[in-house]
Amino acid sequence: MEKFEKVHGVAAPMPLINIDTDMIIPKVHLKTIKRSGLGVVLFDEMRYHDHGGENEEFVLNKPAYRQTEILVAGDNFGCGSSREHAPWAIKDFGIKVVISTSFADIFFNNCFKNGILPIVVEEEHHAILMDDAHKGENARMTVHLEDQQITTSDGVVIEFDIDPHRKHCLLNGLDDIGLTMEKDHHIDKFEDHASQARPWV
Repeated sequence: MEKFEKVHGVAAPMPLINIDTDMIIPKVHLKTIKRSGLGVVLFDEMRYHDHGGENEEFVLNKPAYRQTEILVAGDNFGCGSSREHAPWAIKDFGIKVVISTSFADIFFNNCFKNGILPIVVEEEHHAILMDDAHKGENARMTVHLEDQQITTSDGVVIEFDIDPHRKHCLLNGLDDIGLTMEKDHHIDKFEDHASQARPWV
């Protein structure tokens, strides 16, 4: 997993509340177990017309937001059924930060495991960030994980909370496997001791 330090760029506004995992990636795209290649079907039913062409009114299809790395989303983002494909699709599109007033618990946890930073902010701060995102390509937002701060294009600084362990994992690019490998010397020591104690195993 890549190390997460700071993201600076245009933030896309998506004020719709209760965006569930089926809206993030419809179940028809869940057949694969690969994490790559899902970005093209992110928000598939909102992003494309039934005949396959792009919906020009959808935010991520607008020129200003095609390369966005920050999403300012409505309340209760990621609700619905549990599917890790949802954060996979978000990450594959290139989005590294999702900001909302609340997230569904399973989606929230899955984000951290896939190198995405989900940030919960108060409603008043969310309104400021949403307004900033609506400014388009001339407004750039900065999310600094080490300092736990979001800075708007106007210089407004908003602080956010994050669990220290999750912060450590993101800053160091550690997923579950990476965390385990941090203790590889302890594992080797245990295996050496076990081999000596039970050589017949």
